[in-house]
Amino acid sequence: MAASLEDLEQRLSQLRTELRGAVRARDKVETARIRRTLREAEAAWEHALEAEAESESATDVGALPTEPQTQPTSVTAGESRRKERPVHGSIPIREQVHQALTLLGAPASPKLISSTYEAFFTEPLVATKLASLRRDEERSFTAQGYARPYYICAALTHDRLVPARGLLALSTWPVERRIIGPLSPRVDFLTHAVGTAEQIQRLATAGHPAPDAAWRLLRRFALTIPGAYDASAQEPDPARVIAAAHAEAAVHQQEDDQQRQAAAQRARGQLADVQQLFGSAPMRDALRDASGTLS
Repeated sequence: MAASLEDLEQRLSQLRTELRGAVRARDKVETARIRRTLREAEAAWEHALEAEAESESATDVGALPTEPQTQPTSVTAGESRRKERPVHGSIPIREQVHQALTLLGAPASPKLISSTYEAFFTEPLVATKLASLRRDEERSFTAQGYARPYYICAALTHDRLVPARGLLALSTWPVERRIIGPLSPRVDFLTHAVGTAEQIQRLATAGHPAPDAAWRLLRRFALTIPGAYDASAQEPDPARVIAAAHAEAAVHQQEDDQQRQAAAQRARGQLADVQQLFGSAPMRDALRDASGTLS
């Protein structure tokens, strides 16, 4: 029987506590073992979360009433807010992705990019369009070089320097920031949590309460960071999430930085500019042949 999200979250918290102790004791064998177990538990948690989200989404869709095709003369406050929502497509998708990635601060999946943009901005971002966007960006860079101020590009694996499947990044980030090593997914997850919490803080400082979707996004991060979530509080405390994320990141940071820097040095020595941004052509072609599109 599959473990529940709650069981997995308790297991993750326990493993991270054990990892912290092993790192402090300089026990490399135990540290490596716990990290392998932790990655497996994190993957199981992600799968369980996706399953729960899909289940809730199906329930929500079934409960939604069908909206009329014409706008009645008398509208409720909620309907008025829907009318104020900009027409989809008024902001170019590459700008939407740029805004979301800037907020998150690290390479991210199309699904997270879409969720983040919709949590903080006013119009939806269609995640399915992101595969063609990356190809368009590569063609533009190949033809014009650095003509644009930024490009939506790929994250690169630390070992083969090929596109990390399903992760997008910004060309303005240094290569080190776009490298994905063994510890990078967790470090980047913590960076995403900090970016989300900081954006909520900025909105509060400006006198603009964060949307409910932004709080839900922050809660998803906080639930898997030790010390970040207070179950008795109505919403996560952004400052607490930031502090807890920084505390955990410190456990992984040195080793992750070393792996990224070594890979970035190889990338600068071995790859042309376009390859540093979009990866090597053989791997991209193999992925396209296998799936028809790029993630």
